[in-house]
Amino acid sequence: MAIISIIAFAIITIGAFAFFFVKAKEIYRNIQLGQKEDLTDQPGKRLTNMLLIALGQKKMFRLTIPAILHLFIYVAFLITQIELIEIFIDGFTGQHRLLFHLFRDTLNSGFLTGLYTFTISFIEVLSILALLATFAFLARRNLLKIPRFLKSELNGWPKLDANIILIAEIYLVTCIFMMNGGDVAREIVATGESPYGFLISGNIVGPALSGLSLEVLNVIERIGWWGHIIGVLGFIVYLPYSKHLHIMLAFPNTYFGRLKPRGEISNMPAITKEIKMMMDPNADPYAAPADGAEAAPGKFGAKDIQDLSWKNLLDAYSCTECGRCTDACPANQTGKLLSPRKIMMDTRDRMQEVGKNIKTHGPDFIDNKQLLKDYITVEELRACTTCQACVQECPINIDPLDIIVQLRRALIMEDSNSPEEWNLMFSNIENNAAPWQFSQQDRDKWAKELTQ
Repeated sequence: MAIISIIAFAIITIGAFAFFFVKAKEIYRNIQLGQKEDLTDQPGKRLTNMLLIALGQKKMFRLTIPAILHLFIYVAFLITQIELIEIFIDGFTGQHRLLFHLFRDTLNSGFLTGLYTFTISFIEVLSILALLATFAFLARRNLLKIPRFLKSELNGWPKLDANIILIAEIYLVTCIFMMNGGDVAREIVATGESPYGFLISGNIVGPALSGLSLEVLNVIERIGWWGHIIGVLGFIVYLPYSKHLHIMLAFPNTYFGRLKPRGEISNMPAITKEIKMMMDPNADPYAAPADGAEAAPGKFGAKDIQDLSWKNLLDAYSCTECGRCTDACPANQTGKLLSPRKIMMDTRDRMQEVGKNIKTHGPDFIDNKQLLKDYITVEELRACTTCQACVQECPINIDPLDIIVQLRRALIMEDSNSPEEWNLMFSNIENNAAPWQFSQQDRDKWAKELTQ
């Protein structure tokens, strides 16, 4: 029976990780569809950002109550992985709590046994806190009608995805206490006392179950053990399809974040060159380009995901769909169509569609669709004020504005699609070097009038 259990465990575990690896390769391939961008400078600052923002949850605490609730789940998720070490060891060896018996019986170490008991007890406390946070998040998403969770882009799968994960959290916590509580109870029934000093299972759950028969307790413990590991492996399989992929991608996303000052919009070298020539009366427009000079771009801005940077695409996969960006967006607050969260979700959806087309039909397949207009509308792009509120609020430094700016560049410079008010401003800048319809010679007239 033990060998069958080992084989079954190995097949399920290896299968889950193999499936995740295949999907992870697809995600990596999709991200690599973007343009190259070097984001490897200042590694020390990048590492600091990753530790503070991704690991330390620094930006989450702009909203205190959700941050504390999220912290319960986040810390529980991290610390619970310690218990998984023993579960995997037991699964591959066919043993039961091998580490506990190694520390107590083989090594006869009171310190290691006490550390083991403390760790499991700590995990149980965190599990209870995570359970309370899970119920609070379910209420926030489904009962309290918080505006940022009611936006149209969350209809359908995004809302279901969030609820599935929260329900799965309840399931996993239940399995943990079935496993630990059943283990404690059957020791009490079999020997009169339990060697495990777990804080909650040892004092509450186990004694409460100890009135059941040994056979029933064995079943409860096994259901809890297998249920927990299958839940974890199921989560690994599910992760590539879920917004909760941010659990992993938040770390590279914050590490490779752009370090330029907030509000700085990247210039296009070809355009900068033309403007400098316009401003320099001595410039020779027919001069040969200097060695190493960048060639003129084949297109301006971005119309589809292949025109965006790989970092834009990593941003899209890293999006948690929390909606803080949309909640802070002044355009959205005043009823405009723009939702920065939807910009990221649309980018991810289009990227997955292109990736699926490549997988099915090959890299040369053209589906006659693009991110601009087919996914993200002109009205959405024009509503943006480039105020940076969305970038400021994102817990993991996602930059929806950079995508918006690149799509708008394509609209204006490729399609000549801009409102008349913008065209007037462009004309004034070109002719007067200012957005206003005054010649450069008249700029100081206002000052002269003050001296009269």
